[in-house]
Amino acid sequence: MGGTRLGFIGLGTMGEPMCRNLATKTGTAVSASDLAKEPLARLADAGVTDAGSIAGVLVASDIVFLSLPGGRELDIVCNGKGGVLENARAGQTIVDLGTSPVPLTRALAQACQAKGAHYADAPVARTRQAAIDGTLSIMVGGSDALFARIEPLLRTMASEVSHCGGTGAGQIAKIMNNMVIAQTVVALSEALEIARANGADGARLFEVLTKGSADSFALRNHGLKAMIPGAFPERAFSAAYMLKDVGYALDLAREGGTTDEGARVARAWLERAISDGDGDAYWPVLNKAMARRRRKS
Repeated sequence: MGGTRLGFIGLGTMGEPMCRNLATKTGTAVSASDLAKEPLARLADAGVTDAGSIAGVLVASDIVFLSLPGGRELDIVCNGKGGVLENARAGQTIVDLGTSPVPLTRALAQACQAKGAHYADAPVARTRQAAIDGTLSIMVGGSDALFARIEPLLRTMASEVSHCGGTGAGQIAKIMNNMVIAQTVVALSEALEIARANGADGARLFEVLTKGSADSFALRNHGLKAMIPGAFPERAFSAAYMLKDVGYALDLAREGGTTDEGARVARAWLERAISDGDGDAYWPVLNKAMARRRRKS
């Protein structure tokens, strides 16, 4: 990718470590923009420069990565005044690393195509620590040629990079991933609370489950590392963010005319956690909402 100029917009919880890995592993200066100046200052030692604006990043870059909280922010950054579409040019590539609605993803891809630019959806999965370590899983939607162009760059941030199909396929895979993990954590939370209500030790239960057919990534990470110690930090993927993604799953179910009962249960528990004041906490905090209601019953 020698000579390719790189840009990055959005340096939040996931974006900052991803941008650092992109800059350090490619050895390429990255032009970046964020509403906050602190991450830009922290990234200066990695060769990341403050472009001053979204337009500044677009002018200085051939491939631009976006890492934004959700569809609302993506819409503003891309369609707003001084935004991505206003400044995109022929031959440029835009890569959305966030989890975004599929209809918006496809509309942005069409808008870029009209300007001779390219657009890929490449949402990331796994934790902030994985973003720091460069071991994320990235699910990509776009043409074969586009995937081949961006895959080496994505591998600076991820240990798994999967081409899921055409435009929007990456978002569908990521949204389904989060829908499944949310429902799994609801099941683990129910198991934990039923066991505790009947006098069993929750930590011992989960350790035993790792040895049987109920073993899973969610059990070992969300269960043993978050739910058992009650560790739900705020600088992590929040209940509000997970609710957004489950909402995207429900939108897809409605548009496809298919079933969504499990996703609606997960949404309800996330909404309860948020109504309890835990919207900014790490999203398995839905277990606290379930535990509160057990104690009140």
